[in-house]
Amino acid sequence: MSTLFNPLINGFHPDPSVVAVDGVYYLATSTFEYLPGIPIHRSTDFETWELIGHVATRPDQLGVEEVPTGGGAWAPTIRHHDGIFHLVITDAMGRGMLHFTATDAAGPWSDGDLLLKADGTGTIEGIDPDIAWDADGACFVTFSGLQLSGALNPNQPTHLGIQQVRVDLASHRALEEPRSLWSGTGLMFPEAPHLYDVDGAWYLVIAEGGTERGHSISIARGPSPEGPFVGAPGNPLVSARSTPRPIQNTGHGDLVVGPDGEWLCVLLGVRPRSGTRAFSALGRETFVTPVTWADGWPAIAPVELNPRPGTRAEVVFDGPLDHEWVAVRRLPTEIADLDSRSSALVLHADGTTLADSRPVFVGRRQEHLTNAVTARVDVSAGVGGLAVRYDEAFRIEIEAGGGTVTARTSLGGLHQEWSAPLGTDVVDLHLDSRRPAPGRGIVSTSDMFHLGFTPDGGERVELAQVDGRFLSSEVTESFTGRVIGVYAVDGDVAVLRWAAEGDDE
Repeated sequence: MSTLFNPLINGFHPDPSVVAVDGVYYLATSTFEYLPGIPIHRSTDFETWELIGHVATRPDQLGVEEVPTGGGAWAPTIRHHDGIFHLVITDAMGRGMLHFTATDAAGPWSDGDLLLKADGTGTIEGIDPDIAWDADGACFVTFSGLQLSGALNPNQPTHLGIQQVRVDLASHRALEEPRSLWSGTGLMFPEAPHLYDVDGAWYLVIAEGGTERGHSISIARGPSPEGPFVGAPGNPLVSARSTPRPIQNTGHGDLVVGPDGEWLCVLLGVRPRSGTRAFSALGRETFVTPVTWADGWPAIAPVELNPRPGTRAEVVFDGPLDHEWVAVRRLPTEIADLDSRSSALVLHADGTTLADSRPVFVGRRQEHLTNAVTARVDVSAGVGGLAVRYDEAFRIEIEAGGGTVTARTSLGGLHQEWSAPLGTDVVDLHLDSRRPAPGRGIVSTSDMFHLGFTPDGGERVELAQVDGRFLSSEVTESFTGRVIGVYAVDGDVAVLRWAAEGDDE
């Protein structure tokens, strides 16, 4: 059997969905307010995965330019039918529920069609859509229903359970009003449905309990994609709550037959650290675990930690940016100038800062719990630097320009700065995430950030240390994860080199 690495896809890659096509596996994950949106990873052995592209590579495909933090691309489902790749997703607080198609999963993908209500008055209201076809070719979109009006808290929508409509993909309009399928075992937030036809029976897999510590997977069985569905006697099939497992929040799963003919479940989880396992620095990642069948029901094994070897990436900007680079609510190509200076990425400030919704910032996901990034920048014509971002309110920066280097934290409205003089225009900025030093007692933290700089021709100067727990999913309440990148706030900043290395020891 293939080696199952866990995480399967490191770093901020939540809500995985997978499909097998002619022995090749394609996996899609959520991106929220980041662009390009909805990465597609490919593998033939479930061990080595390659990021081959994204679904949303043009600004108009996802309407995330104005979505609030936490909105945008939520929970895709990727499937293949009659030679075409299909992907459905909710662009939350943006365009709505969307259907994309492509002949090649690497792209290009279609512009995205809105999935409309039966009366055509707007998009189907719901999240986490799934798409499936029965033997007669009828198309079913199954989703978690939401109701905004009448909620006890207007900012907290009411979940209506798992709902379904038949859809005409020619017009992208529902053929009926939504009907309820199943609401799970009674835990909160029944969502993330997926339908499967297995040996003549239809199975409905859902997530329950919320995407935090109570997260779980449950399953029901019925005679058709419309049900009626009856829950499995062993529900929930997956949950790490109240266990000592190093991977928590496991849920939101998708089933597939693996390369050796054995069933697998891809799902999200977090890797919390500290004495009370309270802080998940990298947010929600993609994991995998074996599935076995007995008496007509699947059993999903607990998720086992098996991290990959450490990695190193070095970028010298002598060509186009690779697929790993992302930006906030706009594409990296809109702000990453690779033409005005040879072998450099030039960022032109536009009056925004990292506190704004569309900063001049391009970055890459932090993939390892121990991580070190160095960016060599030329700030002779501007001010900018290196930052780790969860969102507008939670970030850590080390910034150069104007004869000064400043380390800065912005943590939910709390701000702190440390500064030192800089006598050169070219400087290496360092942002390292390290294990906390021993001796802090039982309750510790996720990691410690070490912020420093090395002036051109000089020695490294340590400027500040910042507790990493403040940039964890539990503190920020973010759906995303750490993204480390370069930015500009004044003039022009040239990035000459990027180096990152990390491991999970």
